[in-house]
Amino acid sequence: MALDPKKTFTDNEVEERLAADLPHWTLQDGWIRRTYRTSSWKGTLMVINAVGHLAEAAWHHPDITASYAWVEVRLMSHDAKGITERDFQLAKKIEDVVGWQPGTEANSALEGTPRGDLRFAYIKYD
Repeated sequence: MALDPKKTFTDNEVEERLAADLPHWTLQDGWIRRTYRTSSWKGTLMVINAVGHLAEAAWHHPDITASYAWVEVRLMSHDAKGITERDFQLAKKIEDVVGWQPGTEANSALEGTPRGDLRFAYIKYD
């Protein structure tokens, strides 16, 4: 059975879904939101570019607000006038990519950025 991409969820349904699947995201003013803390402008730009790539590939575009050391991503389906499955799925993909910590994965040859050396820090993981 195909999902209806324009079916909107109630605030209670959104809150339950966020608690279960996206605990760092919140519902506020009709948007699901997540703020990523970064270590510098370089990190901020990297997060924006990653989110931009995913959004463009998905053809579902968030609102983004940024400063030197943080990026806020907001999702809501304008055409449906609410939170839809598209918002949850894009939020999950963003979370998976931006929150990826290769140095913590078992049996991985990817070590991740050097910890403790601020020259290489770019995102502050939760």
